[in-house]
Amino acid sequence: MISYEAFVENYQRVRERMASACQSCGRAEESVKLLPVTKTHPFDAAEFAYRAGLAAAGENRVQEAAQKKPLAPANLRWELIGHLQSNKVKQAVETFDRIQTVDSLELAKRIDRLAGESGRLMPVLIQANAGADPAKFGLADFSALRELAEETVQLPNLRLEGLMTIPALDENPEVARKAFDTLREWRDRLAEEMGRPLPELSMGMSGDLEIAIAAGSTLVRVGSALFGAR
Repeated sequence: MISYEAFVENYQRVRERMASACQSCGRAEESVKLLPVTKTHPFDAAEFAYRAGLAAAGENRVQEAAQKKPLAPANLRWELIGHLQSNKVKQAVETFDRIQTVDSLELAKRIDRLAGESGRLMPVLIQANAGADPAKFGLADFSALRELAEETVQLPNLRLEGLMTIPALDENPEVARKAFDTLREWRDRLAEEMGRPLPELSMGMSGDLEIAIAAGSTLVRVGSALFGAR
């Protein structure tokens, strides 16, 4: 694990990249948030992020976040950015402040039921497979996405805030660009057809955050550029 001083230097570089990307495409810097991804790193990573003023941490695995959360400041928020299995939903609802990876109506209904039993309103994002990558989770066509979104907004204990995607791993930046542009287009079309805002577009990571910001990302999920290689 790197030192806090090294983290701060990395954080400043990431912020500079984000600011430059926003400037290049005429966006306000405050229109894009940074979610530090602490998965597989020691608890120190979440503590570093909080000390630097970041409000939330992203984790891929429910159990890992559940172990770290009791050690963290009470007001640090936790976001699930990894695939959620149905047998982990109860613990996920108890642990996370937002679930970004809703990808089926069955999962949405289970989260809704368990959130209701806990007296919670759970913010969620729908995961789209905007690059149609067979190795990724998420909905790969607009009609399925619209159907799930329309069903999700009817569930009383969920608050649909937007969409997320993970592009295919590819050295060609056009692969990520196409996926990000597709997600933005789907979000815009969904918001118009449903007559409601879907403000969050969670897309972009350490290697492609500039492309994501140019495409309209409102939340970049950054791990290695902040905390080093796992």
